[in-house]
Amino acid sequence: MWACRSGSDEAAVAASRSPVKSAAAVRTALFGLALALCGATTAAAQEGLPGGASSLNETHGDWVVKCQQQNAATRCALSQSQVNQQSRQRVLAIELAPDDDGETASGVVILPFGLRLSSGAVLRIDEGAPLPALGFSTCLPAGCLVPLTFDAAMVAALRGGTALKLTAVANDGEQQVAFSISLTGFSSALARAAALDQ
Repeated sequence: MWACRSGSDEAAVAASRSPVKSAAAVRTALFGLALALCGATTAAAQEGLPGGASSLNETHGDWVVKCQQQNAATRCALSQSQVNQQSRQRVLAIELAPDDDGETASGVVILPFGLRLSSGAVLRIDEGAPLPALGFSTCLPAGCLVPLTFDAAMVAALRGGTALKLTAVANDGEQQVAFSISLTGFSSALARAAALDQ
């Protein structure tokens, strides 16, 4: 998933409409993110994962599915992280967890510092219409977080797309900062995470 790094990264704003939902979903996503960022693992393998494993890590195209056994439950998420090839610093990271129905998902995208938090972030799939701006919720040492909750229609669009594009505004001016998240492997990664998540 993501390496745990030291440093300082964060600030906040409120989440707006569109694909983003409840505080409970954000808390769940942040808990999963904390496990991923800090490499937390659970003890004792229990039934639920293939071969009775206590954890699972699979690659699906540009996405990674990671599952952890937590007491009697299995928790799975799919993620993608992008790193600047020259500086080796992470540019962005996204983590999503399938909801109970397997057709919706919630999570967070982590963006770098230096963005105007009050302007939020705008998503669109490929060259489609931009969605209403989403607010930053907080900042952590890893970066600033934008909570995500995708309904069934949005998930279907993501499955059929090639890139989830995100635009924010630089903090020191009006310059647009663009990010592109590959959707290669998204559909199979979400299906796998949903099948294993119990």
